[in-house]
Amino acid sequence: MVASVITIRRARKDDAPEIAEVHDAAWRDAYRGVIPGRELERMIARRGPSWWSSAIARNSRLIVLDFDESIGGYASYGRNRVPSLPYNGEIFELYLAPEFQGLGYGRRMFQAARADLAGHGLDSMLVWALADNERALGFYESMGGTIVRRAKERFGSELRDRVAFGFD
Repeated sequence: MVASVITIRRARKDDAPEIAEVHDAAWRDAYRGVIPGRELERMIARRGPSWWSSAIARNSRLIVLDFDESIGGYASYGRNRVPSLPYNGEIFELYLAPEFQGLGYGRRMFQAARADLAGHGLDSMLVWALADNERALGFYESMGGTIVRRAKERFGSELRDRVAFGFD
């Protein structure tokens, strides 16, 4: 019998190359046809292994889904970046490699990030998602989020709608 170990843990410096791979695959899967192709590739290119190494070195709140010592997903989070909204925490990003989606790992990552935020006194939070990303909208609604703000985001010469989900 072969046993697999799945953990959620803080990112380590040697995780950077695999986090970059997950980022690339997850963003292409989530945003192809939503974000204009050239802009999407530019955004992905900015987040290579050195970018992730730097984020880890700065002690950014960054957790990973470790599946038998391979990274299957990541979440980054911290203080809310929109002071006009009455939430003190924010999940900035939560992404899984396509092969890890739909298996409950996103829920576990979300809960781990939320628990860590609450453990640091950030007991309410928000998450932004592009309005055309139906999987993300469905996920955050299923996690109990309520849409609390709508805004626009520019991608090159195009604008896309985005929504903020609030969690009390």
